[in-house]
Amino acid sequence: MNQQSHNQLVSFIWRIADDCIRDVYVRGKYRDVILPMVVLRRLDTLLEPSKEAVLEEVRYQKEEMQALDLDDEPLREASGYVFFNTSQWTLKKVHRAATNNQQILLANIEDYLDGFSSNVKEIIARFKLLDLMRHMANKQILLDVIEKFVSPYINLTPYDIEDPEGNTLPGLSNLGMGYVFEELIRKFNEDNNEEAGEHFTPREVIHLMTHLMFDPIKDQLPPVMSIYDPACGSGGMLTEAQNYIKHADGPIQAHGDVYLYGKEINDETYAICKSDMMIKGNNPENIRVGSTLSTDEFSADRFDFMLSNPPYGKSWSSEVKYIKDGKDVIDPRFQVELTDYWGHKETVDATPRSSDGQLLFLMEMVSKMKPVGTSPIGSRIASVHNGSSLFTGDAGSGESNIRRFIIENDMLDTIIQLPNNLFYNTGITTYIWLLTNAKPEARKGQVQLIDANLLYTKRRSNLGAKNCDLSPKDIQQITDAYLDFAPIEREIDAAGDPVGIAVQVFDNADFGYHKVTIEQPDRRRAAFSAERIEPLRFDKSLHEPMQWLWAEHGEKVYEPGFLKSEVKAITAWCEEQGIALNAKQRGKLIDTQRWIRQRDLLATATVLMGDIGSEETADFNAFRKAVTRAIKARKIKLSAPEMSAILNAVSWYDQIAEKVIAKRHKFSSGDLAELTDHLGCAIDALADFGWYRQPDGSYLTYETATDLRDTESVPLKDSIHRYFLTEVKPHVQEAWINLDSVKIGYEISFNKHFYRHKPLRNLEEVTRDILALEEKADGLIADILGVEAVSELEPAE
Repeated sequence: MNQQSHNQLVSFIWRIADDCIRDVYVRGKYRDVILPMVVLRRLDTLLEPSKEAVLEEVRYQKEEMQALDLDDEPLREASGYVFFNTSQWTLKKVHRAATNNQQILLANIEDYLDGFSSNVKEIIARFKLLDLMRHMANKQILLDVIEKFVSPYINLTPYDIEDPEGNTLPGLSNLGMGYVFEELIRKFNEDNNEEAGEHFTPREVIHLMTHLMFDPIKDQLPPVMSIYDPACGSGGMLTEAQNYIKHADGPIQAHGDVYLYGKEINDETYAICKSDMMIKGNNPENIRVGSTLSTDEFSADRFDFMLSNPPYGKSWSSEVKYIKDGKDVIDPRFQVELTDYWGHKETVDATPRSSDGQLLFLMEMVSKMKPVGTSPIGSRIASVHNGSSLFTGDAGSGESNIRRFIIENDMLDTIIQLPNNLFYNTGITTYIWLLTNAKPEARKGQVQLIDANLLYTKRRSNLGAKNCDLSPKDIQQITDAYLDFAPIEREIDAAGDPVGIAVQVFDNADFGYHKVTIEQPDRRRAAFSAERIEPLRFDKSLHEPMQWLWAEHGEKVYEPGFLKSEVKAITAWCEEQGIALNAKQRGKLIDTQRWIRQRDLLATATVLMGDIGSEETADFNAFRKAVTRAIKARKIKLSAPEMSAILNAVSWYDQIAEKVIAKRHKFSSGDLAELTDHLGCAIDALADFGWYRQPDGSYLTYETATDLRDTESVPLKDSIHRYFLTEVKPHVQEAWINLDSVKIGYEISFNKHFYRHKPLRNLEEVTRDILALEEKADGLIADILGVEAVSELEPAE
């Protein structure tokens, strides 16, 4: 069946909605009726030729075998499919037996639906088809809808038939049925103007992915192949991949068996996918319903090929509880083992932020890769993502850990930037990630980036956000560039604009960097005063509500039970001020003992102020010693946090004050050798790492000024120390490297690697273009710019 016939069939089905159900269903609900009916009628047509054989098998089992429960296997053999229907009805028989009595019609339909095998009944349940039938019967349109679908002018059978006028209606192949499904889904989504294309990837994108997936190894395909899509939607990627491998006229023409596996969370699209698998002779049991992220449905399986267009920019917060327990990851799919800067292996979090779960689907596929020892070709993955997967997340974050794990294990083969506005539901830039755990020797340790953003064919009319296509020529050009694995410089047209495709090849390490913290010494002035110590009455983390309570109630806050009686008032005030308190903070706020401890801390600070005085000093080190001596003299007991709270309350940063000493260190020669070996530097470079030699041979370390703390991203191929000396030290003399803070991150920037600067046009040229438009604007622009009309200008030199 050709594409024109497919379009005619889609148009016929599309008209059924307008002809029959427009007065009962709003336009946005048409698909809820039409798509299930298309599936039902297709299954019905496939079972029509074997109906008598199935009924005979039913009679045999009940009468001859005296079976209480029917044996499914002989019934499947009788039907010729993995599904069957044991009722006397077909849709045509239901239509012929119909009367004006809707109850009889509905009873026959219910008997018909109840006769299906359990795998079809599940589809019926997912579609809520029985409820739809009852609603249509109640609205007196059920017979009309059935009549349209059994019309002799529509052919949903796999065989050629003639209509009443003698015209041949071509049979609908399984591949053709897939096209009809996809086109109807696209049209309904587009017509509804609601996330058009959420479950539909443009066919040319799938074609490109299948080329990239299979062409490099078309002569190495195993005799039995498995293909998996963890977000399979209506099954388009799975069936297109199978068609590409098995098509008689295709470039591969593999003769082995292909098994399709998928999981889909949406009931409707799952039902479509599963019915499509049944129609096309694939095992429907390999298609599962539910959340891929919440449940590892195929935990014991490993697949040869995986293709997917997972949802991006979509929250997975409702599934966090299945993946993490607090901050701990409990699902091994989303943990990876990495080596830190010091060479220690550690198991780390490989989950992205909860607002975007697309990388979780990539990790799901990575976890399902076949080891090379099991399969010579390992596994190959093609996955569509938006730009956030390339660069979102700092070093040490889940996103960066995922990129790092994939790249350092040499699984990332190629990333291809696609044209904007290629998908139905988004105009943003998208990318195809290609992964394999069995790179050929020439590709090992390298990653190929292909910028095909400018390679497209404009459409005459938009389909949702889609305003361009990838032509077969475009697909071939991208595939050839991928296979060649060589740099390609982008061409420039006569107007100086870039056109065509660009390719660059990088080492894996080119995408990695060290995130290094750069510290500066804290310099503080200090002095006691009543104003500075007054905030000690309140917990720093709850300063605002505690200050309000003190202003409202004064000494009452120290009375047992008083604060608990004020809970409602406290809650109301916090809500008015926009202050959100968690349960732990609320408990602290009404804890009388905490209030008393804060009061006692303020009292201690007041005593110390009397001993030390209120004179201001630029030497915080001497001030701290004086406070410590006063505490010891009075035998005051203070915890380290309480001591810090007092000192922080009465000191502040001053860039001309003395540096605050953290500790004085006295090293033996062995200790010093151990330290320099750890830092990887010479003794005379220790100051670059925060260790400052003193005249007596000791070393000082200084407290850091947190407000002056900064970070630098140093390429993996560069030396952190060299980078610091050339890029940081000349500008910040007192800075040092906090080497213990180093984290390793990975990100991929297409803009950085493919950006081409286009010089700005000169002012005279721009002015002439503006004034060239002036003749159409009655001199208005010339008046505004204060120049002569364009016709009077002299030619430019």
